[in-house]
Amino acid sequence: MIIKSAEYVKSLPDIKQLDIAPLPGIAFVGRSNVGKSSLINHLLNRKNLVKTSSTPGKTQLINFFIINSEFYFIDLPGYGFANVPVKVKQSWMDMIQNFLFSYSNLKTIIQLVDIRHKPSNDDITFQKMLRAGNLDYLVVANKVDKVKKNQIPKTLKTIQQTLSIAQKPMLHSSLKKVGKTEIWSILNKKLTTKTSDH
Repeated sequence: MIIKSAEYVKSLPDIKQLDIAPLPGIAFVGRSNVGKSSLINHLLNRKNLVKTSSTPGKTQLINFFIINSEFYFIDLPGYGFANVPVKVKQSWMDMIQNFLFSYSNLKTIIQLVDIRHKPSNDDITFQKMLRAGNLDYLVVANKVDKVKKNQIPKTLKTIQQTLSIAQKPMLHSSLKKVGKTEIWSILNKKLTTKTSDH
């Protein structure tokens, strides 16, 4: 995919306030601080299109970025934050779920996990929700530069088994420039596939 343009469009608190053209969309979701911003910036060859933050839970809105004037990258709030009240945590999770089930032109959901850690209960719960809703998804194991090469197969197997997914997660590292070509290869196919009704 040649990225001709990538621009921030707007941020919304929920899908009820969606007032932009429902172009094809690719959603990004994962635990807070898992590296969604870095992944999106890497895929788009941009350094700071999506602002990175060291503060977990910084992204509390649904953020839309239009790519090549043809489709959206949609950055969803992180889940699994430890330092927020339970009610707030639940409202963010509800917001994410409502969006994923309501956006009519969603092509796939990238669930990002940290390769250094076994998937959390939040990761597992979210993955179960994706499968139960028959939503198209792709699991990406991020921060692959943080583990030794000989540990990667074992860690991927642990993630695969813990999440009960059929395919091994894809690898990614923005620091080492790993995974961009492979991820785009799949996203290109998703973007040209007709979206089925949820």
